[in-house]
Amino acid sequence: MRVFQECSRPAGQMYYTVAGRFLLVEIPDERLAKLIESLFERWLLTPVPFPPQRPDVNLTFYSSEIVPAIPTGIEHFKVTGIGQCYVDGTSSYWDLGNALMVIHQGNTVDIGVWIKRCPDFVDAALTRATSFALCAALRRCGVFELHSAGVVSPDSRTGVLIVGPSGSGKSTLTLQLMASGWGYLSDDMVFLSKAGDEVEARGFRRFFAVTENTALPSGVRDLTTVSRRASTQNAKRRFDPQSLFPSTHIQNAVPHRLFFTTTDCEAQTRISELSQAETMKRLIAFCPWATYDKSIAVENLDVLSRLARQTRSFDLFAGSDLLRPNYASDLLDNYIGD
Repeated sequence: MRVFQECSRPAGQMYYTVAGRFLLVEIPDERLAKLIESLFERWLLTPVPFPPQRPDVNLTFYSSEIVPAIPTGIEHFKVTGIGQCYVDGTSSYWDLGNALMVIHQGNTVDIGVWIKRCPDFVDAALTRATSFALCAALRRCGVFELHSAGVVSPDSRTGVLIVGPSGSGKSTLTLQLMASGWGYLSDDMVFLSKAGDEVEARGFRRFFAVTENTALPSGVRDLTTVSRRASTQNAKRRFDPQSLFPSTHIQNAVPHRLFFTTTDCEAQTRISELSQAETMKRLIAFCPWATYDKSIAVENLDVLSRLARQTRSFDLFAGSDLLRPNYASDLLDNYIGD
């Protein structure tokens, strides 16, 4: 993405654009501001000096152990792996453990995030709270996250999403395709938004997070640990894909094929086509905010429904043959032609 030349702005204020949506990010605490700004540099956000229009969302981060009180007696539910959510009309409160996020939605959307303990460096807890808040802000702008890699065929220019949980082979398949000249959006998560009558996808992270076992067959050798505690061979490490594949980054693409991946102990990869109804069921499973985040559920489900209609979808049971040079590219090409 093109970065605009920065001019003077009030201290603690940053403007970003994603998929044509504008975010005003305010961080009064200087130390926290530096940490979050360094996080944003790892993600595919475009900083701008000032937006040409009113921001779509105001997102404010605070460093404080004193957080707003959650109203008593209001609807609440638990989100596995996230925390508790409390809903009161147009406001919602998300208890993330190390942080509290409060969303007020009226004529404008205001999101406040209270980080209870500001770390000395960008740790996993701060990364999780920041990415959660950013994605919540984007959902209110019609931009929805999906746990998926994204690639583009070099010959047909067909956009392909590789959908699956961690450990399902998304990064392995993505790297093998990139080694064969495919363009890439992301190895782990994409943003979905409407583009006219279609749904387009964009990447989220600038870096890839892979294990050495995943990286080495594709020729990736210069890895940096993602976590300071990552020390084993199977721990995920980070690398900048543009350092190895400088000409294959794609900013956005309209997907026309979906592959739902599962690792298989077999030698041969198996692929079977899915119905549109089954595709929609799978997409909801990998985009749970379509049911959890009620204020945006209708629009989120509409985007997923459009995606299911505009694509052909397949189950892909990944075998060891995908590690052979160019095999993954040749295999997927067979399912891209109409």
